[in-house]
Amino acid sequence: MAETDVGPKLKLALVGCGGIARAHWRGIKYHAPRIEVTAVVDTVRASADAMSERIGAPAFYSLESALAEGDFDAVDIMLPHDLHEEAALACFEVGQHVCLEKPMAHTLASCERILEAASKVDTVFFIAEQAQYWPDVIEAARLIGEGAIGEVLSARGVFYDVLAVGPDDPKPWRFFAERSGGGISIDGGAHWIRPMRMLLGEIDEVIAETRAHTPRREGESVALALFRFESGVVASFEAVEYEGAIGPVQDLRVTGTHGELVSVRGRDGGMTLYNPEHPDGLRVADGFPGRADAYGFELHDFSLVVLDGKAPEATPAHSLGEFRTAQAMYRSAESKRWEKVWD
Repeated sequence: MAETDVGPKLKLALVGCGGIARAHWRGIKYHAPRIEVTAVVDTVRASADAMSERIGAPAFYSLESALAEGDFDAVDIMLPHDLHEEAALACFEVGQHVCLEKPMAHTLASCERILEAASKVDTVFFIAEQAQYWPDVIEAARLIGEGAIGEVLSARGVFYDVLAVGPDDPKPWRFFAERSGGGISIDGGAHWIRPMRMLLGEIDEVIAETRAHTPRREGESVALALFRFESGVVASFEAVEYEGAIGPVQDLRVTGTHGELVSVRGRDGGMTLYNPEHPDGLRVADGFPGRADAYGFELHDFSLVVLDGKAPEATPAHSLGEFRTAQAMYRSAESKRWEKVWD
C-alpha cells in the first residue's frame, strides 16, 4: 500500500526502550502503516537516546514529561510488569489510548484495578499478545473449524526459551518474582497458552508441577501441566528455560479423530496438516517469519481499533486467561491438585 493511501495515522509513543521495543518498532515499520512513532520514553537515557536515533523521534526520560510535552495520542507500554498499573493509569488520566504489553500486570489485583480504570475512560485499552496474530495458529483455527482433523481429542503446547543472561550479568527484573508475577509460565509461556485457547476454547482447570533450576531466577524455569478445557479436551503444556543444545521442537500439536496439525519451531518451521487427504503432510502456514511479524500485526490492529473503531481481535479481559492459567499452575504446584482457572 502506498504511503498516501493509508489514511489518517495514529501518533504513538513507545514507553520502554528495551529489546521488546525494537521488535515492536520493526513490526510498526513493516506491518503497521497507520502508526507514526512520534516519541520514545525510557528512564535510562542511553536506551531512550538509542531508540530516538533509530526511529528519528524525540526522546523523553520520564513518562510524566512525555505526557506533558510530547506530541502523541497513544502509548505502547513495554515496561516491567510491576510498573504496568502506574503507567497505564497515568495515561488513562490524560486521555491517551493505551496498548499494554502482556501480561496486564504482575498480580490479579493490579490487573483488576487497571480494568476498572479503563472502564471509566472513553479511550481504547488494548493488550498486546502477539500469539493472537500468529498466521499458523489462525490457519489452524480455520482448519479445525472446517473439520480438517475431525473432532479434537488432545493437544500439546511447548515453549523452550534460550537463557540469555550470563552469570556475571546484572540480575534482570524478570528474575524477581514479585516484579514479574512468576516465572517462565506467566511470561514467555503465555504465548503458547493463548494459541491453545484460540484452538480449543476456554481452560477450566489445571494440574501442574514446576521447578526452578536457573541460577538467581526466583520464579519457575521449568513447568509441566495438563489443561482441562471446558469442552472436555485435555492438553499438555511444557515450558523450559535452557542454555544448552536442543533438538527440533514441535511447539504446537493438535490431534483429532481424522488427523493432526503440527507446528515446528525455527526459521524453517511452520504448520503442517496430516489427514486422510494429506497422509504425508500438507504445509499450511509458515512459522518463524509470520510469528516475528505478528508484533506488527497486533499493533496494526491496535491502530485500526483507535482510528476506525474496529473491534479488537481479543479484549483486555480475555488476556486474563493466560495470567490466570499461570496462577492456577502455581497454586497446583503447591496443592498437588487440579486448580480452577476462573474461580
